[in-house]
Amino acid sequence: MSKAQDTFEAMTAEFVRRIEAGQAGEWNKPWVDLGEGLPRNAVTNVTYRGGNALIGLMSAGSNGWVGQWWATYKQWESVGAQVRKGEKGTAMVKWGRTVCKGHSKDESCDKCGRMYASAFTVFNAEQVDGWVAPVVEELTCGERFEVAERWFAAVGAGVVEGGDRACYSPVTDRITVPRFAQFVDGAAYYATLAHEHAHWTGHESRLNRDLAGRFGSESYAVEELVAELTAVFVCAELGVAAVPREDHAAYLASWLKVLKSDVKALWRACSEAQKALGFMVGEVESRVAVAA
Repeated sequence: MSKAQDTFEAMTAEFVRRIEAGQAGEWNKPWVDLGEGLPRNAVTNVTYRGGNALIGLMSAGSNGWVGQWWATYKQWESVGAQVRKGEKGTAMVKWGRTVCKGHSKDESCDKCGRMYASAFTVFNAEQVDGWVAPVVEELTCGERFEVAERWFAAVGAGVVEGGDRACYSPVTDRITVPRFAQFVDGAAYYATLAHEHAHWTGHESRLNRDLAGRFGSESYAVEELVAELTAVFVCAELGVAAVPREDHAAYLASWLKVLKSDVKALWRACSEAQKALGFMVGEVESRVAVAA
């Protein structure tokens, strides 16, 4: 078994463990809320994507770390930092394409281009000495909510407030959410808004995911998992707590069925969530550019 496969299985097993703990009581979200944004490489400043982003959030949550910064052992050494003795690294996965013997990366044949996964190990900034994280401007909760409000407005989805349930209709292409005051706090409102915006990205005119599944079906469970992971990524990017929805209990059993039948299902859901986040970011950036 490859190290990448080990990582897929370990990631899924931890996610499943926390879901099963949630079935016995309160839903225990498998991630940590980072006010600074998604997990990021401390040397390259590149944000980790998809499954690696969730691994970073889950690992930080498991270990009580609050920083978003990660790097490999050699990368930490390259900036004069030292991983402390005895610290355990976190496995992430990178993807590459095969190149046939005798071919350069710019050459290809029918056998070239097969995707393969390999694992690599990173350490959180809280596991090293000799490195100081960049200063990040601290925003109040109110300021974070203002940023979130402007961000969702810039996405441009049709949102109607009112009623007692949150949902997205592919038929009308509209998001419906209860009014802000009906939520326990702002974080719950924006986490719900992020979840429904995720469904919105799946419309056939956008990312064209399967939104036709009925409750209890595998396709329905997968779409709900994609939407929840998208909400986690969006909230991490905006610095807002990703509050689990009250109706999650209805999804847990179907999520478990999907995850236990395929250890790569969670990774694929993360990939779709990354695409959903990317689509919304693109909408925001295009509207901001036009306004400027």
